[in-house]
Amino acid sequence: MAANDANKHGGGGDEQAAIRTKHAGFPKLSTTSKGLILLPLLLLAFIYLFVYPKEFELQALIGSCSSPPPAGTESITTATNATATKPDFRLLIGILTSADFYERRHLLRMVYGLQLSSSAASPPLAAHIDVRFVFCRLSNDDQRVLVPLEILTYGDIIVLDACAENMDGGKTHAFLTAVSVLYADAPYDYVMKADDDIFLRLPELAASLGAMPRQDAYYGATIPCDAMDTTRRGWYMSGMGYALSWDLVEWIAGAEDVTRGRTVGMEDRMTGEWLKSGGKGKNRFNAKPAMYDHPLSVPFTKCAHELVPDTIAVHRLKDNPRWAQTLAYFNFTAGLHS
Repeated sequence: MAANDANKHGGGGDEQAAIRTKHAGFPKLSTTSKGLILLPLLLLAFIYLFVYPKEFELQALIGSCSSPPPAGTESITTATNATATKPDFRLLIGILTSADFYERRHLLRMVYGLQLSSSAASPPLAAHIDVRFVFCRLSNDDQRVLVPLEILTYGDIIVLDACAENMDGGKTHAFLTAVSVLYADAPYDYVMKADDDIFLRLPELAASLGAMPRQDAYYGATIPCDAMDTTRRGWYMSGMGYALSWDLVEWIAGAEDVTRGRTVGMEDRMTGEWLKSGGKGKNRFNAKPAMYDHPLSVPFTKCAHELVPDTIAVHRLKDNPRWAQTLAYFNFTAGLHS
């Protein structure tokens, strides 16, 4: 009995010792310890309950600020592609300018770039039109750095190595000769020589020029200014801008018997004389009065008159105020959104 009681008491002691040992590994937590454990749990709960919903709400708000695509955009694009037709003709406009006129080229790129950009709101042009800036070989170190930057950026410059910069010293002949070689494999229907102070309304130009024959064609505004009859002796097209059919461009480039020694002088008059000497340019079109000088031209000429709605070209825009007045008259910034 004593032994059994001893065993019982001994066993109870061992069991209690075991229990004490077991609880010794998990000491009772203080209030501070409990707070340290609960704090991360509360933080996770806060993130889950409040941060994530706010994030989703923010994303929804950002999405709602983006303008939805216009209704019917897909059908308009499809319809445009489905009804797209090959342009009636191809026109190259060479703007004869000077390498130093960087600001003017910037303005003209905007003026013609806006007209050439595709828009579902306006009918497509009847012609494929390319605009290039043309000047003779570069003459100083500034030009040799800045002009190549333009070429790399825009790819719309033709540099004529065959001439030094000039107005009436053979530049037009050099331009037409270069074009006949540059685009021999993919010729244009027409090549237009234009000044850098002329505003061409490309849709109106394309519609007017599109009615011309594709061969032996000479298009522009006749000189003298008061002359309307294109058969009149001594007439020629004003240098503000005139177009030649491709066959005439090739002919001028190869007609050394006609052009040799006759490239220096008023370039528009010389072009007229070449065609007259060779019996060329029988299909002539006088675009006056839709092609004219700005009404504030200095000096004033008989080619000048007030701006009119059916204009094809306005010439003698020598400064930014005249450009601004002309572009405003034709509501050129109508597409601007507030």
